[in-house]
Amino acid sequence: MKKIINYLKEKDTLTINILIVIIIILSIIGTIIYINNRRADIQNDHYKTISVKNPKDIEIEIPPGATLSEIANIIYKADIIKYPKKFISFAKSEGNSAKYQHGIFTLNINMSYEDISKKLQQPGGVPNSIKITIPEGYELRQIIDLYVQKGLGSKEGFENAIINGNYKYWFLEGLKKNPIYLEGYLFPATYSFLKDSTEETILKTMLDKFNTTFTNNMKIRCNELGMTVHEVLTLASIVEREAANDSERDIVASVFYNRLNSKTYPYLESCATVQYILKERKPVLSIADTQINSPYNTYKNAGLPPNPIASPGVESINATLYPANTDYLFFVLGNDGKHIFSKTYDQHQAAIAKIRGN
Repeated sequence: MKKIINYLKEKDTLTINILIVIIIILSIIGTIIYINNRRADIQNDHYKTISVKNPKDIEIEIPPGATLSEIANIIYKADIIKYPKKFISFAKSEGNSAKYQHGIFTLNINMSYEDISKKLQQPGGVPNSIKITIPEGYELRQIIDLYVQKGLGSKEGFENAIINGNYKYWFLEGLKKNPIYLEGYLFPATYSFLKDSTEETILKTMLDKFNTTFTNNMKIRCNELGMTVHEVLTLASIVEREAANDSERDIVASVFYNRLNSKTYPYLESCATVQYILKERKPVLSIADTQINSPYNTYKNAGLPPNPIASPGVESINATLYPANTDYLFFVLGNDGKHIFSKTYDQHQAAIAKIRGN
């Protein structure tokens, strides 16, 4: 009888153990299925109010100091995501939520949580702002005209801000204030300004951009070249105006360096400097144009002009800091939009004759 009872007890214990194992296995399988479904749900977020087949861009505004929960709720209310808590979980697991910026962002229904997260880590647009792009090679007068055309400030306001503004930057130290002393230092880039931004605020923003773009390594390189930052920027502005494309910027820079070091051809003879005097970008200069009495006329004055003649981009600045190693002293624009470079005057004249078909 005891043997039978012991047998039944052992059988019950075995059955219970088997059931426990089965429960554990089912729990593991269920957890895996749940995790996979949750991942898919997070990435795809199927249940949205906008048709995925017809996505549209939606602008949202993230206010300064918004918490992750507030950001998720803003995106949710814009019908970009369906489950804000899932977005919060994703953002926390990714560990980048602290990098989210404030401002205006353009999102759409087809963006994954990862895409949204990456977008929010980029600088947002300024609410109620005007976006404006200042092209490389623009002169101060052109920059001012462009701002005025966009409804930002007035010509008189900018002229007053240039003279009376308080600009404490290392690169402006030693420069005498005059109506064009900021020429070349207003960095060409895309900006967003509030509609009621003052002219001084706009100028400071552009000077700030130059300050962050012109690195300490660039300053060190200026010293290696035996030049001041002002001199390098002046030459870079000429390179910006003369180079036809990125691939030849450093070659154009080398021509001007060779001219600066030449006893035979010490004049830069840059058409861009004469155009700066004329305030007109004439495609062909007359002999009379090249004889204008001005310190900016590099046909009559050896060396560099007193100031930059435009705002150079970083490519032209780098080309000026690191010019190509050439013996070229001349260049002329070919019919294909590229410059032909020559070492001697005779070669240069032959290039001109070829372009003209002579």
